[in-house]
Order: sequence, then structure tokens, then C-alpha cells
Amino acid sequence: MSEHQHDHDDAYVVGVDYGTLSGRALVVRVSDGTELGSAVHPYRHAVLERSLPSSLTGGAEVALEPDWALQVPQDYREVLQVAVPAAVEAAGVDPSRVIGIATDFTACTMVPTRADGTPLNEVDGYADRPHAYVKLWKHHAAQAQADRINALAEQRGESWLARYGGLLSSEWELAKGLQLLEEDPDVYARTERWVEAADWIVWQLCGAYVRNACSAGYKGVLQDGAYPSADFLAALNPAFADYVETKVEQPIGQLGDRAGSLSARAAAWTGLPEGIAVAVGNVDAHVSAPAAQAVDHGQMVAIMGTSTCHVMSAGVLREVPGMCGVVDGGIVAGSWGYEAGQSGVGDIFGWFVEHGVPPYVHAEAAAAGRSVHEHLTALAAEQEVGEHGLVALDWHSGNRSVLVDHELSGLVVGQTLATRPEDVYRALIEATAFGTRTIIEAFTSSGVPVEELVVAGGLSKNHLLMQVYADVTRLPLSVVGSEQGPALGSALHAAVAAGAYADIRAAAKAMGSVQRGVFVPDEESALAYDALFAEYTALHDHFGRGGNDVMHRLRAVRRDAVRRRRTRKDAS
Repeated sequence: MSEHQHDHDDAYVVGVDYGTLSGRALVVRVSDGTELGSAVHPYRHAVLERSLPSSLTGGAEVALEPDWALQVPQDYREVLQVAVPAAVEAAGVDPSRVIGIATDFTACTMVPTRADGTPLNEVDGYADRPHAYVKLWKHHAAQAQADRINALAEQRGESWLARYGGLLSSEWELAKGLQLLEEDPDVYARTERWVEAADWIVWQLCGAYVRNACSAGYKGVLQDGAYPSADFLAALNPAFADYVETKVEQPIGQLGDRAGSLSARAAAWTGLPEGIAVAVGNVDAHVSAPAAQAVDHGQMVAIMGTSTCHVMSAGVLREVPGMCGVVDGGIVAGSWGYEAGQSGVGDIFGWFVEHGVPPYVHAEAAAAGRSVHEHLTALAAEQEVGEHGLVALDWHSGNRSVLVDHELSGLVVGQTLATRPEDVYRALIEATAFGTRTIIEAFTSSGVPVEELVVAGGLSKNHLLMQVYADVTRLPLSVVGSEQGPALGSALHAAVAAGAYADIRAAAKAMGSVQRGVFVPDEESALAYDALFAEYTALHDHFGRGGNDVMHRLRAVRRDAVRRRRTRKDAS
């Protein structure tokens, strides 16, 4: 242990990870990364996908269109008020010894605010306006705007488009901002700041609005110091010309830098000392790489939860088809940081268990004293590769990489009257593994080789899933040594922001944790999966690359039907 580290033997930092359904706080010792206490706080309003409830609007319930996903900013504040003090208490440490706090967030998650950071849904007269709320990362209702952005950028030869694999996602800032303008011009006009939630929560902590370089690059289309030009934006919509200048542009903070000091208000919320370091915001996936000591080239980190985000650093700049983005210093300084992802993984398994599993399976699981997920996993693990006779497409929440198309949908091929729930469950697990292999092959064939897959997130506990991923990808799987990978990653950045370490590489070495090669490929299974992957790829290309646009057409049919039903309901 270095003399510098010894100075911090009794110093602590707090990492706060904002997920899709909850926020979790983690207290970590600065000298060695020991995790001393944690707490989780579920968001009171979870994800609003069908309506704004009357409890929020103060009047009638407001229906939401298909593909919407909103959240309530006050739920994020409550994580600071509840989870942080609970984690410190659980750790049994003196709060005065905490020297820094850092946060990470799902992305791209956008908050429309006034100039002082007040979310628009908290402004009088706007509580019943859907566009005044947070648009969560999985809000996919801006696909039409994304399509126009991509077509125009390709037509004009915009240099930044290649940095996003040739397609900007409907999940990113630009498409969501254009949707806001075109569907509710009044809320757009009142929006003085269009803020990534990652930066909004830091603003709440320290009173300073600093854009983090990670979100700005991957989600905000900031490349080589510039956003898309006013000329480009005006060509999308004349009223969008000053979008960057009036809604988005803000000082950029580098990852691990200090954004400011904990304010008196936030100190009262958290129970932490006023004036301690507040780190620049970050994204949940990117912050996990240092937590896993995955700061070297060739190490891909898969943060697997409701969705999966794949991040890795490389010494070369390459154009990878369908990647979410490549940003200089986007993960660690001095390397190009790449991102790709799958919009649905754990969400797909959860959907199937909730809506596709008959009562007898629930009864069997209860009798065996295990959850339905555990029961289906145990049954599926008894099968040989291919025994269920199924191949699935993992597009139940659209496709983020490599097709970048959220109008795509899920598919299971091969079902018969003999098909059982565990068959479908295993096929869905395999489909997500095939999706990851598709991403890895896109990187490798583009000159960004992947040599190791490092897994973080709750799904790493599922041994069947992990072995399937090792077999399908033919890569050794390492596992982050923490059950709270993103929160630990945030804690590392808090330590850097507080001056305990010179940079994130040094913090990763001292405080990060990883178990290497926990799962290794089985060659016999890998060969069997090669044949199934070929079938997956054929389906992937047929339905995803224009062979048959039936998925797009069905989405349009659904939207029209929903609108007709609502029109009839309103008329009555």
C-alpha cells in the first residue's frame, strides 16, 4: 500500500447508481475499495408507460401513446434523501469521514428544466403535460424523428454520423428533443435546459450544471468539440435551429473531475458533510468499466440488467456499424471509448415470466422453494443445446445495436404443441447471447478486437445464462467482483474527484474488483451454437435489414388501433 493510500485508510466515498427502477447507494473505503454498506430505494412512480396518474396531474389521468417511458424527477431526489443516509448507517462509518460523492445514471434519460434546474413537471400548469416529464432511456416514441435525422445526416454527409455507426438512436438526446419541439411546442419553449439526468442529479447535489463528457459525446452528438450545426438543425425544423445554443450547450466536465461541492441543501438530504467533492456525472455502463479494472484495450464490459450496455476502450478510432458511439476519453482518458447495447435483456425474461408462464409453473416453483426465474433456469439447464428446437430474436424492446431500429419486435420460431415454458425461456436467453455475439463480431470485423468479456449486473448470478454467453461468444467471461458494479464505479470517480487518486486508472487498480475467467467456453456446445447462430443471423437480416418489413407495419397498425380506441373512448 502506498503512503498516499495510507492517508486515506479511514476515508470513505459514496457512489450512487440510478437504475431503471431504483437508486442504490454504496459506501466504499478509499484505500482499498472495501464495500462497507449499501441501500436501495425503489422509485415511487417506477416507469410511466401507459398514463400519468391523477395523483401526479392533480386532475384526470392522462393516457400515454405507445412506446412512451417517463419518470418523475422527485423520485431521483428521494434516493439521495433515503438511500444515502441508510447506506452510511449500514456501513457504520462516521459521515464526517466521507470525502466525496459521485453518481451514475441510465442514459439517455432527459429532463426538461427551467434555467435554475426546476423540472417542468413541477412548474404550475405543466403537471398534466407528458412532455414535461423525464423521458427515460427506453422512451422509443421518437423513432420517426430519428429516421429523419439519420436520412438528412446521410444525405448531407455529416461527418459525425460515422461516429455513431451510421445511425443515431431514437433513444438519444437529439431525437427526443425534436419530438418535444414537434409534439408540444409550448413545453419546448418553456424548456430552458434540456438536461441529461446524469447531469441534473449532480446539479441537485452541488448547484452547478456541468455537462459530463460521456453523455455529451455518446448521447448529445458532441464530436471534436462541436454539436450538429444550426444549419443541419434548421433543415430538420426551422424552429430547431437554435436547439444547441438555447437548450443544450453547457461547460463540459471530464470524467473524474470535481463538478462542485456538496451544497447545504444536499448535505441536509444525505447527511454528508457540506463542501465535500461532487464528481462530474457519468453513465451507468461506462462507470462500470473501471470498477471491473477493465481499462485496457480488448476488454469489453457488458453491464447486464433490464437492458445490456457494452463498453470498451481501444487505442484506435474505427467505424463500427451500428455502434452507439465512439468518444475520445469517453470511458478513460487517453483511449477511444466505444459503446453498443441491447435494449432488452432482463426486461425480456421478466416480461415472459409475468405474461407468458402458466399457473402450474408458478405452483411448481413455489413447491420447490424458488422463484419462477430460478425454476425455469433449472429446467432449461437440463437441456442439450438445440433440444427445444427454437430460435428467437431478442427485439422485444427494439434493437439498439447493430440495427439501431426500435420499430423491430420480438420473435420465436419453431414452437409446436410440445413447446414448454422452459424451452421459450432458454431460447430467449440464447437470443440475447446471439445479440451480444452479433455486436462483438461487428467490433472485431471493424478492427476493434474483443478478447475478454467482463460481466457486471444482476444477471451475472445466473450460471446457465453466463455459460450460454461464454459458449455462444467463445470468450472467457470475467465477473465484476462487486454486486454493485456501477455504484462501485461511481465511488471510484468520487475518490478521484476528491483528490485521493491521481486518475481513474490508479483508482481502478486500488479499488476495482474482478474475478477473471469464471466461465470458459465449452467447445462442443460452442459448435452446436454456431449452427443456431447461423439461423439467428438469417432471421436477423431478413426481418432487420429489409427482407420483410412486417414488424414495422405491425407497429403502425397497433398505433392506429390504439388511437382509434382512444378517440372512441373520448367521444363517449
